[in-house]
Amino acid sequence: MTDAIYAAAEWLGREYGCEIPVGFYGKIREWQQWWEGYVPDFHRYSQCTADGRRLERRLYSLHMAKRVCEDWAGILLNDSTTVRVGDERSGLYLQGEDGTGGVFGRNRFWRMGNELVERAFALGTGAFVLRAQGVAAGPDGLIARGPGQVGVAYLAADQIIPLSEENGRITEAAFVSSRTLRGRQSVYVETHTLDDDGCYLIRNRFFDLEEGALRERELPPDVAAGLRTGSDRPWFAVVRPNIVANVPGSRGMGVSVFANAVDILKGVDLAYNNTNRDIYLGGRKVFYNRAMLQRTPDGAVISPDDVIQQLFTQVGDDMSFDARTMVQEYSPSLRAAENRDSVQAQLDYLAFQCGLGTHRYQFNAAQNVVRTATEYVGNRQELVQTAARHYILIEEAVKTLCAGILTMGREFFGADVDPDAEIAVRFENSYVIDKDKERAQDMRDVAAGLMGREEYRVKWYGETRREAEAWTAAHPLAERE
Repeated sequence: MTDAIYAAAEWLGREYGCEIPVGFYGKIREWQQWWEGYVPDFHRYSQCTADGRRLERRLYSLHMAKRVCEDWAGILLNDSTTVRVGDERSGLYLQGEDGTGGVFGRNRFWRMGNELVERAFALGTGAFVLRAQGVAAGPDGLIARGPGQVGVAYLAADQIIPLSEENGRITEAAFVSSRTLRGRQSVYVETHTLDDDGCYLIRNRFFDLEEGALRERELPPDVAAGLRTGSDRPWFAVVRPNIVANVPGSRGMGVSVFANAVDILKGVDLAYNNTNRDIYLGGRKVFYNRAMLQRTPDGAVISPDDVIQQLFTQVGDDMSFDARTMVQEYSPSLRAAENRDSVQAQLDYLAFQCGLGTHRYQFNAAQNVVRTATEYVGNRQELVQTAARHYILIEEAVKTLCAGILTMGREFFGADVDPDAEIAVRFENSYVIDKDKERAQDMRDVAAGLMGREEYRVKWYGETRREAEAWTAAHPLAERE
C-alpha cells in the first residue's frame, strides 16, 4: 500500500495546489512491521562460520506488538460495549432490536470495529468511512437520493491522507484503496472536503498505478463520481490512541500505542531469542577420542553410538588411558532462571510504557498468588486511568459514526430517523474495576444527594439522558416523613 499512498499524496498535492508531506508514512510502515512481527533491519542478521561462510539468521520473536494492540482492542471495543440511541426508530435503524441488526449488523460493525481499533493502535490511526450502496448516479455523475443503504468501510492509517486539521481533529481527508485487477494495480482516491457552504463534498477518482505514478481512468459503472451531503457532519470518524503525537508531520494522525516502546520491543525479542538459542545450543555434547572412531571404505566417520559397538581395537602397546581420555561430555547450562527473569523484566517495561500496567504480562509461577479484588484493582490503576483516557476518543468516533449514519439514512435513503438523537456509548471495564464496590458507592452518593438518579441510570443501565429523565419522572421518590 505504500506506493499507492505516496502516489496519491503527490496527485492530491497537484490537485489542491499544496505539498502533502509523506515522511510520516515511513513511521507507519515501521509500526506495521512491528505489528506483523518481523522488522528486517532488526530481526535479520548473519553469522560467520568456522570456514568463513556467512549464514543468514532470524531472531526469535514473541510478537508482543500485536499482542499489546489486541489487548487494547479487547478493552476498548468488545462484545459488552453498548450503544444506546435516544430515539427508538433511529436505534432500530442503527442496530436493530437486539443490537446486532440494522446498519451495524449489515456491516459487521462489532467485529470489524474491534479489528479497526487493533490496527489503529498499531499504526496510530484508523477510520470508519461511510459509503452509499445500491444507489444510482444522477446526470451530473453525483449520487441521487433514493433507495439504497449505508455501508461502512474500515481503513487503517496507510490508507488515510489528512487534508485539513483543526485542534488535533482531521476535518478533511482523502482515503486511498488499492486493488489488483488482472495483474494491473488500480487505486481509488476518495476525498471528503468542505465546500463554500461548509457542507461536505465527496468525490471518487480511479487510477492505474504505473511506475509509482497515478494515471486517471474512467470510474467503474458501479462507482459514482461523488455526492454533496448537504451537511457539515463528516461521513468519516477517525480512531486513534489518545496519545499526543511526538512524531513530526502527523497532521492530526495519531501515533502507535507502542511508538515510544520500540526499544523495549527489541529488548523483549533479544531476551526471548537468547532463551531459545540457549535451548537450541544446550544439548549435551559428547567428544570421542579418535581411536574410538571407525571409517567406512569411502572415508565416512562412524562413531561408537552409530553402531552400538562395545569392542574396540587399540593400535600400539600403550594401554594407559581411562574413560576421560576416550570420552568426554559437556552439558551447557540452559540458564533458565536468568533467561526467564530477563524476558519478564522486558515484558514489565513494555506493559508499563504502553499503559497496560507493569504487571499485565506475568509468566513467573511465583507471581501466581491469589489476590483480593481490591488488590487486583490497585495493581491496575495505571491501566484503569489509561483506558479512561482512550475511551474519550473511541466514544467520540462511535458517536460521530452514528450521527453520520443517521444523517445519510434520512437525507439520502428516506429513513424515518433523527440525526440529532442522543447517543450514549457504554464501555465494559469490570475486569479492571471493582464494579460491585463502585456501584455501592454510587448508590450511597445518590442517597446522600451527591449524585443524580438520572446520572446513576445513565452510568449503570446504559440509558441515554432522555431515557433516564423520563424514568425518574415516572418514578418519583416517596416523601420522607
